[in-house]
Amino acid sequence: MVRPKKTLGQHFLTNDSIAQRIAESVDMNGVPVLEIGPGKGKLTQFLLKRFPDLLKVIEVDDESVEYLAANFPDLHERVIAGDFLKTDFSTHFANRFDVVGNFPYNISSQILFKMLEHRDEIHQLVGMFQKEVADRVVAAPGSKTYGILSVLVQAFYKVEYLFTVQPGSFFPPPKVKSGVIRLKRNNRERLNCDEKVYFKVVKLAFNQRRKTLRNSLKSVINPEISGKEIFNMRPEQLRPEDFEHICNLLE
Repeated sequence: MVRPKKTLGQHFLTNDSIAQRIAESVDMNGVPVLEIGPGKGKLTQFLLKRFPDLLKVIEVDDESVEYLAANFPDLHERVIAGDFLKTDFSTHFANRFDVVGNFPYNISSQILFKMLEHRDEIHQLVGMFQKEVADRVVAAPGSKTYGILSVLVQAFYKVEYLFTVQPGSFFPPPKVKSGVIRLKRNNRERLNCDEKVYFKVVKLAFNQRRKTLRNSLKSVINPEISGKEIFNMRPEQLRPEDFEHICNLLE
């Protein structure tokens, strides 16, 4: 028996139609597909039909690993017992792969940051997140939910909000709604500035999002450029490429 564990943020998906819809939202690119946190395999069953020879799953919960091995013989040895956040992908994939899953709420942002670190390998992600997180990822400049995740993800991925999932589709039901989003790698191979500076500037700016950039970035702005018009703006007004421009001004 597989029991949902609060420590792992587990809310098992129980709705077949939602699971099928998520599986069908993953574009077929002819590359391996990695499901994160399959649990009891509600989504896995539909992914296996769609990607019978390309699917791998990664699961940190020992009970779920045993359940999957016993109930999904078609997966053969494609069940990876481990933590996605600590996994060396080169031991499981030769190059590109896609990611899908009903992600534990407590590590969903970390999954996105891991994706960004491996953006040259991960060209597509379809995932179910807490709706608040999903909304932040796809938020457009100017909105209240536009923030650090929005900018960093949208710098490298095209984002789509697909659909909302009610708490009753899970066991145990979470206290919030969920949102399914699809991310596809864009054409930006690398930033037109120093990446470490970019990440630092975005985080500094949104940590004091109510202030103008002149105030929130005062620790890194050279007095010679502080009078430029762009520093009168607030971070939620800027597109990802505008932050590239700021980084180049700082150099």
